[in-house]
Amino acid sequence: MSLDVSPALLEQAERGEVDEAAFVDCVRTSLPYAWEMISSLVAQLEVDGGPFADNQTPPPDEQARGQLLRALASDAIRGALQRHFGVRLAFQNCHRVAVFPLDGSEERLARFTSVRAQLLNQSPELRDC
Repeated sequence: MSLDVSPALLEQAERGEVDEAAFVDCVRTSLPYAWEMISSLVAQLEVDGGPFADNQTPPPDEQARGQLLRALASDAIRGALQRHFGVRLAFQNCHRVAVFPLDGSEERLARFTSVRAQLLNQSPELRDC
């Protein structure tokens, strides 16, 4: 799954620095499933006010799964999304995405991203995701 980069945005990149808001908009339109998931988790975190919000529902199809993997596997995309939403993103498997506030929840983030948590989050139905 690649980004749908407009000619204008590509021209910006070829000239030098890219406007991050334009890049984020490119991500939003190119990866709508990933955008919606992260947006909804951010909203859930804001409403619930808990230590983090996470998704545990598998994507509906391989295209959606690909969008999520693309968004979270790319350092540039992930970083831009974190800055845009003002959160820290964490990822355990093909669908378990979490958003953490930037206000010092490092202990919970460390637990979520630990080797132990990764092992405990495995199941046979996720083997091929």
